[in-house]
Amino acid sequence: MSTEAKQQPPAQKRKEKGTPSDNGADAASAKDLAGTTPEVRRELLHSMLLQRRFEERCAEAYALGKIGGFCHLYIGQEAISTGVMSMIRPDDYVITAYRDHAQALARGISPRAVMAELFGRKDGCSGGKGGSMHIFDAKTNFLGGHGIVGGHVPIAAGVGFAIKYRRGNQLCICFFGEAAVNIGAFHEALNLASLWDLPVIFIIENNRYGMGTAISRSTANEDALVRAKGYRMEGESVDGQDVFAVRECMARAVERARKEKRPTLIEMRTYRFMGHSMSDAVSGTYRTKDELEENMKRDPILVLHNKMYESGELTEGDMHKIDDEAKAIAQDAWDFADASPEPPLEKLYTDVYTDTSS
Repeated sequence: MSTEAKQQPPAQKRKEKGTPSDNGADAASAKDLAGTTPEVRRELLHSMLLQRRFEERCAEAYALGKIGGFCHLYIGQEAISTGVMSMIRPDDYVITAYRDHAQALARGISPRAVMAELFGRKDGCSGGKGGSMHIFDAKTNFLGGHGIVGGHVPIAAGVGFAIKYRRGNQLCICFFGEAAVNIGAFHEALNLASLWDLPVIFIIENNRYGMGTAISRSTANEDALVRAKGYRMEGESVDGQDVFAVRECMARAVERARKEKRPTLIEMRTYRFMGHSMSDAVSGTYRTKDELEENMKRDPILVLHNKMYESGELTEGDMHKIDDEAKAIAQDAWDFADASPEPPLEKLYTDVYTDTSS
């Protein structure tokens, strides 16, 4: 589903009246834009637009058979990936679940390398052997997407332990969906992270549905932060459609991890505009079209766009220019991936084991 039509700037007369736009975003205020510069805000907008346009091309490539297997798109959740990655250092670690393409881009992995991986090609970041759910890049400390729900959460605790053991000052970001909070491995990981004072920030991307099951049907207590209290760690719930809210929350968690060596559990409330995967209907089965359209009024790109537009620092022409740049990068990634060769057959037997002497 393309959301390009919904990304056009609001009419100029709306700005003159000073009224909120009809997509639900409020007019900019000093608090909204505090702590960032116009340059940073444009970088945030560019990052979100790149992720959106990249994911839209992924949907096209999947429909054409260029991407095989499962494919889970991030459309609608870009403020989380962008806000989180903008607040951490290059030497920090990131580990995530299977909805990982956009997070990889936000972390700084080359769009070409990500698209080539999705195409199963030699020049992909995992040599074409990981595919959509297993984007990995050692150079950016992006420790992969993981296909088993909640299975990677203990690995994040292990990374936190390694940082502590080596007396480092890094931290580990761990993304997962709200359905993972009911998995035993989640509870074990949070227990040890708190017990051992590990610098891990656990981020629940609560898009309200675990595949096609609403959280109300799967979780006895929908208050995710109760789990933080249960393990004696700080917890916050934040609007995951507002990149500034994400950044503010992350600032506190990052400081806690670096200075106090303490973990944090953050619930980022969001909504995916696509189905669970490319084989899942966007609406009409477990959620209604009306619900989808209502939530799309708080498109994270529009929320940021309107704040910048209302403050007078973004024009209609600026928005189109940034969007055109994002589309060009996404097209370049497609062309690169399409031209990349498939990995040779003998590569099937490599990367099975690795040297662990370090």
